[in-house]
Amino acid sequence: MELNIDGEGYLVDRGDWSEEVARELAIRDGMEITPQIQEFINEARRMFDENGVVPPIRKFSKAMKVSTKDLYDVFQKGPMKLVCKWGGLPKPTGCV
Repeated sequence: MELNIDGEGYLVDRGDWSEEVARELAIRDGMEITPQIQEFINEARRMFDENGVVPPIRKFSKAMKVSTKDLYDVFQKGPMKLVCKWGGLPKPTGCV
């Protein structure tokens, strides 16, 4: 699959995102989109659409009713970076 991504693997155009694109981006990162990860992606996208910003990890974990540790258990490293990357959202900034 050919994707228009930047040097860090984030979609250049958010409009190019689909669940198929999310699966491809995850595969490129050596992971797989599980139903739980898809739920995280969908909620992050909803929060971004509502607020115009990527949610900080603490706010996101609270909204998902999981701990930040739970997110790290699922993603191993940088949960919000991967959720945003695979979700076609901008790269998070600050403490995520």
